[in-house]
Amino acid sequence: MAKCDVCGKGVSFGIAVSHSHRRNNRSWKANVRTVRVKTPGGAKTMHVCASCLRSGRVERA
Repeated sequence: MAKCDVCGKGVSFGIAVSHSHRRNNRSWKANVRTVRVKTPGGAKTMHVCASCLRSGRVERA
């Protein structure tokens, strides 16, 4: 799974607990998209999470 190139958000791990209190390991994956981004050197492809796209931290090409 890719990490966000802007904020570094990636996979986080924890334990899912059911109603009967059975516990299993699970992972929460970040909503990471591959987008073309404007940079001073020209447009390039980056992995960016949805929250960075919505907040306007990157400018799409």
